[in-house]
Formats: sequence, structure tokens, C-alpha cells
Amino acid sequence: MTVKEKINALVEELGNVGIVPVIKLDRVEDAEALAKALRDGGINCAEVTFRAAGADEVIRRMVKAYPDMLVGAGTVLTCEQADAAYAAGAKFCVAPGLNPKVVKHCLESGIPFAPGLSSASEIEQALELGLDFAKFFPAEQAGGLPYIKSVCGPYTTMRFMPTGGVNADNLNSYLSYKKIVCCGGSWIVPEKLLAAGDWAGITKLCREAIDRMLGFEMVHVGLNCADPAEAESVADEFDKAFGFTKKVGNSSVFAATYMEMMKKPGRGANGHIAIATNSVKRAVYQLGLRGFEADESSFKYNAEGILNVAYLKHEFGGFAVHLVLRK
Repeated sequence: MTVKEKINALVEELGNVGIVPVIKLDRVEDAEALAKALRDGGINCAEVTFRAAGADEVIRRMVKAYPDMLVGAGTVLTCEQADAAYAAGAKFCVAPGLNPKVVKHCLESGIPFAPGLSSASEIEQALELGLDFAKFFPAEQAGGLPYIKSVCGPYTTMRFMPTGGVNADNLNSYLSYKKIVCCGGSWIVPEKLLAAGDWAGITKLCREAIDRMLGFEMVHVGLNCADPAEAESVADEFDKAFGFTKKVGNSSVFAATYMEMMKKPGRGANGHIAIATNSVKRAVYQLGLRGFEADESSFKYNAEGILNVAYLKHEFGGFAVHLVLRK
């Protein structure tokens, strides 16, 4: 696999995860416990920074304990650090700035590398070096999402991982933009919890971040009816009882937006439940980690090629569940 292919595969994986914890771990012996805490919270990924001594050993321990974990190295400032990280099992390296010498070394060595950028000139340097994925750092201080959107006008192939000032409150704003692959941040692995060895606390923050990123919300329930006449009859009952105005469609009849009566039996023994999410792609990935596999034959994509509908194979109380992209 070429380094370009490795980077594209990395971008795909990072896009599924959505959140990359940026970690400065001072106690090497805590590596395995921290990795487990992240995974238990739904984040099978980490950027271990070389700001702390022994970062390469932390990476080695994490990867040995969990070979499938997407562990990378952060604050990689030299060729020697990149080599040490890669030898330890790091699947990618990240830097706060763009050092052409380090970029060239990593690409020649087959190491996926994402330099830090914060200006149009640096984007051009990255493109000249053959890169189309980079860290945008420090994200908030350098102009945040408005700046990224503006530079993506002339630099249409560039993709970003904003880091620096990203938190639970602005995460979804960043991830809503198609040129942003994922976001890096330390808010889910705060130094206070690391120092205390509060792994349960870190798992809780990870799960909260994932749930907030996905933004699950039930939007309607679909009931399987025998035929169009029964579908309209049930919709009329909802209208009469609750004022849910009936709207007849091609394959179903809605009562307001909450209830959908299918004109013929569809998925699920009793019907289906529609759950809206900020990203169907990330939701499919996360639900897979939780033991709920998606039915790929049900996938639908919008005009931009974004996955916007997916059914789960699992039924909940006789109801199929399908994910829909929030409008």
C-alpha cells in the first residue's frame, strides 16, 4: 500500500470516529488503562503527544493491548520522533506546524503524516508536498470554521482535522462541514482525570461526546398496515383523536410528522422507528461497536454522495430501526 493509499484509509477511519482525543500521558504505566477507558466510551482512537517523555512507549503499550486501535503520535517535530512513533506502532503522525523536512521524511518512509496548518500559504506548501489532509491548528485562534470554509473555496481538495479550542459546544458545528474529517481535542481526557486515574470518568466523557456528536432523536414511528385503506383509517383515527393532520403519500400515510402508516407491511414485524442523527455514517460505525450491525443493502445516499438512510439488522420489540440524516 502506498503512503497516499494509507492516508486515504486513515481519513476514512478518522471520519468514522469523528473525535480524536489528544493525550499527554506522564505515567507510561497508565497506557493500557487509558486505552480501555477510551474504547469503553466508544472512541477507539488516540493521539499520544510527544510533549510527554515516553510517548513512544505509551503508543507501544496501547497498540499491543489493542491492535485494532487507531493510535497516532502528536507533536511530532523531528524525523527521529516520527521514526520512534512508527516503530512503536503508531498508525499516523501529527504535528502542530509544517516542517517540509519532516513531511518528506515521513512520506518517503511510508508514514501517514498530517502537518499543522493555519494559513493559505501553508496549505499550498502541503499540496506541493503531495498532501491533501492536514491538522488545522490552533483552530479557534486561527479563525475557526469560518476561516476553514473560506480557504476551501480555492483549495477544494484539502481536508482538515481542526484541533485547538474544539470542545463539546462547538464540535458539531465543525463536523457539519464536509471538508472536516474529524476534530482533535483534549477536553475528554482532562489532565485532572488522568492524574487521578479516573478511568470511569474518562469513559463517561467519551460516551457523552459521542452521543452529543451523533445527536440521536426519534422522529417518527411507522406502523405496518395490511393495505392502503387500513393505513388511511388509522391515520384518520390519529387525526380525530389528537389533531394529527393526515397526509397521503405514495407508499404511506402520515399523521402529522410523528406517525407513519405503511400501505403494505414493510420492515419489522410491527413496523419501524426512525431515528435522526447528525451523521448516519458515524452512527453506523458507533452502533456497530455497540453490537448493532447495519444492513448495507438498505443504505441510501443523497445527491452529494452522503449516506442518509440506513436500517439496522436488529429489531426492537418487533420494530425495525432506520437511521436518517438530520435535515
